[in-house]
Amino acid sequence: MELAFIPSPSRGVLYLGPIPLRGYAFCIIIGVFVAVWLGNKRWIARGGRAGTVADIAVWAVPFGLVGGRLYHVITDYQLYFSEGRDWVDAFKIWEGGLGIWGAIAFGALGAWIGCRRRGIPLPAYADAVAPGIAFAQAIGRWGNWFNQELYGKPTDLPWALEITSSSDGRVPGTYHPTFLYESLWCIGVAFLVIWADRRFRLGHGRAFALYVAAYCAGRAWIEYMRVDDAHHILGLRLNVWTAILVFLLAVTYLVVSSRKRPGREDVVEPGAVTSGDDAEGGEKSEETGTSAGAGKDDRTEDEAEAEADAKNEAGSGKKS
Repeated sequence: MELAFIPSPSRGVLYLGPIPLRGYAFCIIIGVFVAVWLGNKRWIARGGRAGTVADIAVWAVPFGLVGGRLYHVITDYQLYFSEGRDWVDAFKIWEGGLGIWGAIAFGALGAWIGCRRRGIPLPAYADAVAPGIAFAQAIGRWGNWFNQELYGKPTDLPWALEITSSSDGRVPGTYHPTFLYESLWCIGVAFLVIWADRRFRLGHGRAFALYVAAYCAGRAWIEYMRVDDAHHILGLRLNVWTAILVFLLAVTYLVVSSRKRPGREDVVEPGAVTSGDDAEGGEKSEETGTSAGAGKDDRTEDEAEAEADAKNEAGSGKKS
């Protein structure tokens, strides 16, 4: 008999009149707002303009959603295109199913387009938003809790997740809450990146690479615990292999980048100079100009007096 467990919600959608409020979509939206808010603060601290992160997110977020859905549909095609399935369900993103690998890849493409339009280096932007993305993932994982999906192996631990739904092959019982494990891991990754960025002044995309490597390290063992259907290669789930590969690429980038381009960018957004600095510079120029003018006038008066004295002396000598 289980003494304690994490209950699952009885349903993942609430209706506000005819309008459905889905827990999964709600978590994704909150995560996006947190990522943009924190990314904006970090971007300003690095010398960028306020609002730039949000402007580029207008490109990155839609691309990320499309990429995340494409990865999920391609890697789990049997859920939508096998016999007895309706392929139209592939477009029902609100029912769950986003692959982080596709979301990051396509989101990076959208961010690159936005950065190109603003004349901003993509690595610097990626460094600024990296911790925010990790926090967004931590929040977004709770959408799986609303949908009663992506849980782990059966367990009777006090923090076990209770699954009550029996649809789509689910078996009611208590399981490892892998959504919670990944949520907590992503929070730890976010704080790790923030600390390392302050301690080592990471630049040129290395803060983002650290986020990717740290996330993949946790995703590999969390993915291994899951029991939902997945494609396997050499006995390991596809996403485990993906995590291993992306981890190696991120670590390689960290090492190579630190050797070729050490330090941090001096300028992340060309022309991002505060009006206060301009005003201060103007005041200094005006003060300098006034002092120079005053000095010139003083010298002119002294010369005039000297000439007058010389003439008076000359006149006195002539009379004598």
